Parts: sequence; C-alpha cells; structure tokens
Amino acid sequence: MNELTSAILTEGLSAQDWLGVRLPEFARGIVIRKDETGIFEGMASAEKDPRKSLHLEEVAVPSPGPGEALVAVMASSVNYNTVWSAIFEPLPTFGFLARYGRLSPLAKRHDLPYHIIGSDLAGVVVRTGPGVNSWKPGDEVVAHCLSVELESADGHNDTLLDPEQRIWGFETNFGGLAEISLVKSNQLMPKPGHLSWEEAAAPGLVNSTAYRQLVSRNGAQMKQGDNVLIWGASGGLGSYATQLALAGGATPVCVVSGERKAAVCRSMGAELIIDRSAEEYRFWKDAHNQDPGEWKRLGKRIRELTGGEDVDIVFEHPGRETFGASVYVARKGGTIVTCASTSGYEHTYDNRYLWMSLKRIIGSHFANYREAWEANRLIAKGRIHPTLSKVYPLEDTGQATYDVHRGLHQGKVGVLCLAPEEGLGVRDEEMRSRHIDAINRFRAPSEQQG
Repeated sequence: MNELTSAILTEGLSAQDWLGVRLPEFARGIVIRKDETGIFEGMASAEKDPRKSLHLEEVAVPSPGPGEALVAVMASSVNYNTVWSAIFEPLPTFGFLARYGRLSPLAKRHDLPYHIIGSDLAGVVVRTGPGVNSWKPGDEVVAHCLSVELESADGHNDTLLDPEQRIWGFETNFGGLAEISLVKSNQLMPKPGHLSWEEAAAPGLVNSTAYRQLVSRNGAQMKQGDNVLIWGASGGLGSYATQLALAGGATPVCVVSGERKAAVCRSMGAELIIDRSAEEYRFWKDAHNQDPGEWKRLGKRIRELTGGEDVDIVFEHPGRETFGASVYVARKGGTIVTCASTSGYEHTYDNRYLWMSLKRIIGSHFANYREAWEANRLIAKGRIHPTLSKVYPLEDTGQATYDVHRGLHQGKVGVLCLAPEEGLGVRDEEMRSRHIDAINRFRAPSEQQG
C-alpha cells in the first residue's frame, strides 16, 4: 500500500501516470463475518458491542466492471447503518448480499462470507471500468451511498424508486471502511477542495439524507419562515438538518440531550433549544403506553419558544420513542418527515391528530444522485459544513462504532483509511481559512485542524 499512498500524496500525477501505479491484490477492510451473525443472540440491542463483531482483515481487491470505479479510500466515517451492520439488526446484512448476488454475474461478487461495510468515503479514483467517461484515475472524489441498476422505468423519475435500489456498504459489499472500495461511477462527486480527507468523508450520507428530507420536492419542501422541530439536533443527522434550516431561512427548534449539545446548536446559529434531559420529557409511561400529557407539554414548550406557533415540519429519525409526540406537535396541515427509527421501528401515534388536522407523514430514504450532488455542492460552497468531532484509525473502527451506538459522540465520527494522519488533502487554503471556525465547530480544542 505504500506505493499507492505515496502516489496519492504526490500532486500532479496524470491519469496515465495513475495507470502505472501498481494496485495490490489485497487491502485492509473492516468486515463482519457470516459465521458470526448469532454472536449477540438473546441480547438487547443496547448491550450488543460492535467491537466484538467488527474485524480488520486483508480482503481481495475486486476489478471494476462496466460503470464501476475503484477508489483508494483516504478516509471514511461511521453512520448508524454501520451500527446496524455490526449488531446484525434489523437483519444480518448477508441476506441483502445474497439477494443482490442473484441479480447478475457481476453482482454475484458481492455475495461473500464477509461483508466490507461503510457508506461514506473520500479518496482518489485509481481504476475505472468500461463505459466510465466522466471520471478518470487521479480524480479526488467523495461518494454517496445510493446504488441503483436503473433497468426499470420506475427509477427514472426518482432513482430511489428503482426496484434494485440499495445502500452501498450496507446492502452491497466493498464499502467505504476499507483501503480500496468499489463503487458505481454515478456515486461519485467532486471532493470539496477546502476540506481534509476526513472532513470531506463525513457529510455524505447524513447531509444528503437531511437535504432530501427537508429541502427536496421529495421531502418536506422546507421554505423560508418555516418552524422545524429537529430531534437530535447536534447529532450526525440532526446537525446537518439544523444547518440546512438556518441556511434556508427556516427556524430550527433544536431538541438535544444536555447543555454541551445545546451549546453546539447555538454555535451553529440556532436560538430555540429544548434540552429534553433537563426538562425531563418522558413520552412513554411504560413499555406499552405513551403519555399524551408529555406530548402536550412539549407542544406548549415549542409555542413558548416560537411566540405561539406550532412547527411546520418535524424532522424525525428516532422513531418509536418520539413518533407519537412528533405527530402531535406538528401544526395543522404540517409534515412529519421520517428517515429512520434508531429507537425502534414500531411506531405508535394517535391517528386523530393526523387525519383530523390534515397532517402528512413522508417517508424519506437517503437521496437520489441529484439531491446528493446538490447537498455536496452546498458543502463545496461553504454554505454547509462538516460536523466531524473525532477521528479514529481504521483499526479502531470498532471503538468508533461503539461510540455512535452508545451516543457518546457529537456530529460525525471519522475513520482514517489510507491517510497517514489528519489534515491532509486540503487544496484551497484561502477558502478554508474563511470557514475554519465552522469546520472545527464539533471538534475539541486539542483536536482542531488549521
């Protein structure tokens, strides 16, 4: 790998030069193993430890097929689907790989007894397959995680409706938590020049997801003046929702757990904060019964903050724990847009507050290529910033994933793959200097990058 890393750190190599750079037959990657899918059997989700199921192994490097590219991964990051993969919930991912493998001989390569996971990357294209014209070896890129086949008409209005739509690194193999990754060329986007590798790898999945949820015509279609309730507003997903709301002229109502997280939201420019820990909201009386009185208390608190207005949009992702409250607090005609269920998939709410008040629930799942491109463009323009808080080496991905599973993090947790240290890959120092405080907002002072 030394030859490959040295080539990446040498600026000015041409595409032809890159073709002369020898690729290894094997590279390191973070894997889960098919023969270990039962190791957490009988344990509650919260007790499952990703450090026991994630392994750093030497894995074979695939050759790119038609429409595919190999990327030397300088950095990646941990998402909640990394946690799901590691704890084998809601299902072990090997079923996804087997289903994909039945699609075609090319897809069969993904059906392996190990799964290289990860749905973010920043790195350098090192090889392209037949039919790839827009990208060449040496291009510095980030990747979004939507994998589509587009052989069905269903996907040609919104690619997320493709019957063969998958999340790369979760429902496909050869993900981003590795030294070399395999992607489709239509996953690639230009790396923002003012960011380091690890910073550029952080926004992909979550920023694109938040963009579709809030901004896109496929989501809530947020407009200027909207009040937006954002659960987990300083977290990996909510921190981008908060930025998008502020950049779009909306007013975020940020729900957090703790003063430290509230301070992060204020540093982003948010003014309306609800500390659910300090205010002791308990939306469930017990395991089976919710407390509508707590919904009403939350609604009253929101109106105190907004000057008497309910929220136009609820940015939902916790799921079971909060969904009943989310449906209740949205204004008449308002929208609840949901992309995940990190606290549980079985949602319970009082339907009277939905149908009689003409509210809408919109399901949103990642983003299509155009939405991801627009979200990345906002990063490149310095309108939205990465929320990287901590970076681990590849061999410590288990600990990084444990942190996210336990909620010990803020923003995003990054992982260095081929990058030998943090802070590399910056191409536009002047732009970086204009935004350095925002880039470092989630970092501890001792970890801030210049």
